[in-house]
Amino acid sequence: QVQLVESGGGLAQAGGSLRLSCAASVRAFSSCAMGWFRQAPGKEREFVAAISKTGTNVGIAEFLTDRSTISRDDAKNTVYLQMTSLKPEDTAVYYCAARITAYWGFYTSPNDYYNWGQGTQVTVTS
Repeated sequence: QVQLVESGGGLAQAGGSLRLSCAASVRAFSSCAMGWFRQAPGKEREFVAAISKTGTNVGIAEFLTDRSTISRDDAKNTVYLQMTSLKPEDTAVYYCAARITAYWGFYTSPNDYYNWGQGTQVTVTS
């Protein structure tokens, strides 16, 4: 079982930056593929970014390709999502997800993850 706690959300102005963190309570964090998803009101949860258990493979959604970076610090059992040039359409609840896996890649579907955090609200004003 993996417990995840997100932090770093909040209010930001368009053009600003935020760094989201996700702390995992699990012994085998280095065996976890990690992902970030977001859900805006009235919309489905969508993929934002993912990183493999080794950190060598990452995937970023097209709408954030040039504006975000995902990284992990296994010494801290934490994964980060750095977002820049924020837009009002980035407003959503951002969720962290984890999956203990033997796979060396990353996952982009929410159905591929077994553990979820409670989410952190990101609100971007124009």
